[in-house]
Amino acid sequence: MKKTTYTISIYTENNVGLLNRVSAIFLKRHINIVSITSSESEIPDIFRFVIVVNISKEQVVKVVKQIEKQIEVISVFYHTDKQTIFLETALYKVKSSSLFEEKQIQNMIKDSRANIVTVKPDYFVIEKTGWRLETEDLYQKLKPYGLLQFVRSGRISVSKKSMDISRILNSK
Repeated sequence: MKKTTYTISIYTENNVGLLNRVSAIFLKRHINIVSITSSESEIPDIFRFVIVVNISKEQVVKVVKQIEKQIEVISVFYHTDKQTIFLETALYKVKSSSLFEEKQIQNMIKDSRANIVTVKPDYFVIEKTGWRLETEDLYQKLKPYGLLQFVRSGRISVSKKSMDISRILNSK
């Protein structure tokens, strides 16, 4: 069974306990979730979960069918990386002394197309949006300069082809 990275998009009503039930589907099948994000979708009062997994085609089809059985779920889609446009956002909290004492750190930030979002006496915070390799690369470069905290979002993505969720909603 060849494993592929799939992005699963779940359009749903915003109900308590749904995330727990969806994650239980992955748990029962011993599937590790690489990342998960949730937000409002392009449709008012409809939310979207974006879940990234590395599994076989057969597994993703079975998981999607099981997720679709949840009452609050309106529609579920899955896509390969080639079928989506995706990014992640990372925040890096670094000692302020590094910003002023190490001039190369300013070049690193500029070269990586990152932004300084706040500067305080003890620390400054950098924001970087990009692919996982880019956020990881900046992480490795900043580590020697007093990296105090690091956090990365889960994947956010849109499909290259229309998922036409509005049409699907109107037909239900």
